[in-house]
Amino acid sequence: MTSSHDPQLLKGVLSLLLLHLLAEQESYGYEVAQRLQAAGFADVLEGTVYPALARLEREGRLATRLVASSSGPARKYYRLTDAGQQALTAGTTGWARHVAGVDAVLARPLPDAPQKGS
Repeated sequence: MTSSHDPQLLKGVLSLLLLHLLAEQESYGYEVAQRLQAAGFADVLEGTVYPALARLEREGRLATRLVASSSGPARKYYRLTDAGQQALTAGTTGWARHVAGVDAVLARPLPDAPQKGS
């Protein structure tokens, strides 16, 4: 999927996506951005991912470790903390409720012509 995503919707769900990707596998920032892009978020660039990772780290939801790299400076790997796992669980539940509510409204049949306000 290469279509762009609504920036406001993406901003609201980016942390949840990052937490989920890092729960799947510890990763460094560039790799996380690549994994997001491979999942269909082609318009999410490193310049968006790195500040979000830093914020999640400041919030105590991610822990980091430096790993030496043969191709340049050491890489900072991110992994979930217990608080990050709790945030992922709560966020996933909240997202499912949100999606169900939106789907319920969007599934309603529409009249042939829009109704005028009262």
